[in-house]
Amino acid sequence: MSRLRLKSTGNLGAVLMGEISLRVGIGRDFHRLSDGRALVLCGVTVAESGGCVAHSDGDCAVHALADALLGAAALPAIGRMFPDTDETNRGRNSIGMLGEVIELLAQNHLSVINVDMVIQIERPRLDAFLGKMQNNLAKALGTKAGNIGIKATSAENTGPIGRGEAMEVLCVCLLRLLPEENNG
Repeated sequence: MSRLRLKSTGNLGAVLMGEISLRVGIGRDFHRLSDGRALVLCGVTVAESGGCVAHSDGDCAVHALADALLGAAALPAIGRMFPDTDETNRGRNSIGMLGEVIELLAQNHLSVINVDMVIQIERPRLDAFLGKMQNNLAKALGTKAGNIGIKATSAENTGPIGRGEAMEVLCVCLLRLLPEENNG
């Protein structure tokens, strides 16, 4: 049996001693799908039809990511920041909203270490889009594409996702409180 060996970054001791403060966040978004809307995920139009029913552009992946980031920072959820009762958010680009979330993180002296996301949708298959999606998120977050994990899976024809009626995205992130603000 082979062993997986991880390269040490030398920071584990600092983390354990409390010198580096890490924050974990989790986000989830679930949307009904409609033939009348483009399907946009991570800022990439993956289909001209079968997109998310939403007040904004309906980028379910970016919404889950934004909630994970906001949760890690102990800030209000994306729905409170960009409510669907505010007409200025109608059709709004979710990557633009993510930019505002990143600005809030910076104001709170937090930076993204990594993101991992699972997109559950029956159709279309997303393999051909994952690289562009990963690059879009890396650019938006100001990090390397290697710090962004995106996986796509189906529901094996079960439930509303499997029937093509809905989709779901789960996302987890790890943030670091920048050292100069880590004094208390």
